[in-house]
Amino acid sequence: MNRKYLYPLLIIIVTIGFYYFEENVDSFTSVSKEKTEDSKSYSFFFLPTSTTGSIVVHDHYSLSYSEKHEQAEWVAYELKREHLSTNDYKRPYFEKDDKVRTSSADWRNYKKSGYDRGHLCPAGDRKFSYNAFEETFMTSNVTPQDHEFNSGIWNSLEQKVRYWAKKYDGVYVVTGGVLSNDLKSIGYEAVSVPKYFYKIVFDNSSTNPKMVAFLMPHKDSNKRLKEFVVSVDKIEDITGIDFFPKLEDKIETKLEASSSTQGWKF
Repeated sequence: MNRKYLYPLLIIIVTIGFYYFEENVDSFTSVSKEKTEDSKSYSFFFLPTSTTGSIVVHDHYSLSYSEKHEQAEWVAYELKREHLSTNDYKRPYFEKDDKVRTSSADWRNYKKSGYDRGHLCPAGDRKFSYNAFEETFMTSNVTPQDHEFNSGIWNSLEQKVRYWAKKYDGVYVVTGGVLSNDLKSIGYEAVSVPKYFYKIVFDNSSTNPKMVAFLMPHKDSNKRLKEFVVSVDKIEDITGIDFFPKLEDKIETKLEASSSTQGWKF
C-alpha cells in the first residue's frame, strides 16, 4: 500500500479505537461497580445492630467496635463458595484499625499475655486475595483467645463453616466474644478476655433459609460441635444485640427461636 494512504488509514483506525473505548469504559465500570455494590448491599442488609454505635465497614467484613472492651462485639461477613482458596500468603503484621474512631487496641497488649490474637473473621476465610487476607490482621478483628481453644474446638468450627460455604453455595457469618462487665483483661489498654464466644451461620441460598448458632465456653473441648448449638434468641439475650433486624419478622422469629440442626450437614 502506498504510504500516502497508509498513514491516514492508521489515524482513522486509532481514532475509531479510542472512540469505542470511551463509549464503553463507563459501561465496563458500571458493571464492575454494580457487582461490588450487590455484594455490599447483601452484607449491609444483614448487619446486626450495634450496642456501641461504632460500626466499621471494611471491604471484606464489617464490625461493631467496643471501646470499653477494646475489641469488636461482632464481626459480620459473607463467605461465598468462590472465596474458598488455598493461597499461601505470608502472614502480615497486625496493625491498628484507622477506621475505628477511638482507635483499636495496640497488638502489644497481647504480647506475653498468654493469649493468642484470635481472628474473628478468620484469615483462612479471606485467602482469595492478598488484600482481603491482609485486612483480617487489623486489631479490631482480633480477641484474646486461649491457644488450645483457638487451635482446637474453635478452629474446628471455622473449618465446618467453610465446609458449609462450599456445600450451600455461600453462608453469612456473625461472630464475636460475649462482652460483659465481669471480665479479666490484658495489656495496658485493658483488652477484655471473653468467657464465651459465639458464631451464627445463616444460609439464605434456597427457598428454605436456615440458621444455626453456637455458644462456646472459652476453653478447649472434646465435645461434638452439635453440643454447642443454641438458639440465636439466647445469644441475643446475653449480648443485647439484634442480629438480623432487617429480616422479615415472621422469618426472623422462626429462625432465631430454633436450636435445631436440621438441614445442616455435620
